[in-house]
Amino acid sequence: GNQIGAAFWQQISGEHGLDNNGVYNGTSDLQLERLSVYFNEASGNKYVPRAV
Repeated sequence: GNQIGAAFWQQISGEHGLDNNGVYNGTSDLQLERLSVYFNEASGNKYVPRAV
């Protein structure tokens, strides 16, 4: 269960251009679309996973 959850967040983070620290390093505005579905923006322009 936990491994599947971790793999899910790694996949979603990568698709949206987020590094392991939750900082956006993407190259496309498309990656920022619907980011709020899975992540909340925290201080310092970092994104943290939402509870799903």
